[in-house]
Amino acid sequence: MLQCSNVVHADMDKLTDLFASQPGPMREVAVAVLAAAIAIIVALAAHRVIFKILRRVARGSGNTTDDVVVRKLARPSRYAFIALGLVLAAREIPALDDIWEKIAGFVMPALVGWMAMAIMHAFIHAMTERADITVPDNRQARRKRTRLAIFSRIGTALIIFITVGLMLLSIPGVRDIGVTLMASAGLAGLAVGAAAQPALKSLIAGLQMAITEPIAIDDVVIVDGEWGRIEDIKTTYVVVKIWDERRLVVPTTKFLEETFQNWTKRGAQLLGSVMLYVDPVTDVAPIRAEFERRIANHPLFDGRVQNVQVTDVTPQAMEVRLLLSARNSQDLWDLRVAIREAMMDWLRKEIPDAIVRQRIEPSGPLAIAQSPAQA
Repeated sequence: MLQCSNVVHADMDKLTDLFASQPGPMREVAVAVLAAAIAIIVALAAHRVIFKILRRVARGSGNTTDDVVVRKLARPSRYAFIALGLVLAAREIPALDDIWEKIAGFVMPALVGWMAMAIMHAFIHAMTERADITVPDNRQARRKRTRLAIFSRIGTALIIFITVGLMLLSIPGVRDIGVTLMASAGLAGLAVGAAAQPALKSLIAGLQMAITEPIAIDDVVIVDGEWGRIEDIKTTYVVVKIWDERRLVVPTTKFLEETFQNWTKRGAQLLGSVMLYVDPVTDVAPIRAEFERRIANHPLFDGRVQNVQVTDVTPQAMEVRLLLSARNSQDLWDLRVAIREAMMDWLRKEIPDAIVRQRIEPSGPLAIAQSPAQA
């Protein structure tokens, strides 16, 4: 960067000598325009060279995180290089310095805020990629992704708030507004809260959710009678992906104030049951043996729990519960469906008398009385 400064300084001296014979105002404007153009060209060239080296280093590291960071920082840093080039040129050209002083207070906070947001998003994206949720036991990874998603949005809101406040401070006509936003945020919050209490309540709920973690990304939940997975957690609402590809948008406050089912709060493993209704006189031993044979060889069974129990008997049917377990809710659903179909097919073929049926047994021989006419 020191070499770029020397190049800009040498070019400025040449420009001053070139336009020395021109009238004062025209010379100053021409020198300022050309100085700015040279500064921008030099800055873009330096940025291209530096980031070409960084991309090569990132590819050679074998770590995708480095590629993400370099890619996220490429665009905002390009404009930061341009701003730096204009600052160096403005030191040598008074006319350019006067122009830069008028816009620097507006441009620099915007660039700094953009760079800060890019750096934050780059590292959050990199950490999110490291939290792999495709593994069977992904509880910690889902918790990490949830915290990163919520704090990313909160951090983005804070950076934008501070950046806008600093930009307002540079504009004389609205400086008082900037001072009010920066120094009296509490009063501003009260004023906004009076008009938008539900929105602020959701924002606070989002922060509370990041701390208490009642849900996490990819959690299996039942909300309002709908079964689905937590697809995304925003600051004010949560997106639940329903099993039939619908999306249920739920306010964050609902997960803090109302009851809902979270099937994967402590882990993804679940128990399930398949209910069979057979004739009360059916022998349970063959059903138990067939169930154990089928469940032991099924790829979705995790080997933890398998059991056969008679849970109820009525005059019409006997209720037999087949208890089983799986690694996650999706595997459990598929396992229950497969076992139910297989057991019913086996009952029809091997023990057809077990199928529930209604019996009418006569208590004695039927006697048909003759009518008087027949007599």
